Amino acid sequence: MPPSSPSAGPSGSPSAGPSGSTSSGLNAGRSGSPGSDDGERGSAVVEFTFLSLLLMVPVVYFIITIGQLQGGSFAVVGAADQAAKVYVAQPDAASGRAAAEQAVLLALADHGQPAEASSLETSCHPADCSAAGTAVTVTVHLTVPLPFVPFGDALRLDAGHLSATATQIVGRFR
Repeated sequence: MPPSSPSAGPSGSPSAGPSGSTSSGLNAGRSGSPGSDDGERGSAVVEFTFLSLLLMVPVVYFIITIGQLQGGSFAVVGAADQAAKVYVAQPDAASGRAAAEQAVLLALADHGQPAEASSLETSCHPADCSAAGTAVTVTVHLTVPLPFVPFGDALRLDAGHLSATATQIVGRFR
């Protein structure tokens, strides 16, 4: 006959320990009555809520910031492309520059980006910007601010600095 465990009696039921109390696997490690841990009830929900907020707020802010950068990237590329196209369609360099600036402002506004955070550079190769066959290069720079930071301008807190370049050839026939 195999030896029996010290906690089980001959019938397999829990036997009385030295203090006279019975011990089962379900209540092992608990002291007192089954309802003695009422002070801990619900604390897991509070801890989960606190930790999920603590971790999720930075993740959501990161996703919003990446969205702002992606939107700024679309805006800069569209603005540079449209500015170059508008520039080469104008009869002279001065009106081309003015039309390019208006195109940049419009493209940035369409994408919800602030116009004051942008700049425009133009260059022509060869130097005569209105001559047929001239390559006009337009570069648009945009500074994307951090979202939800009201004092970011004073502290120069930016999410990123973006730029895009587009080149168009001045046609022979306008």
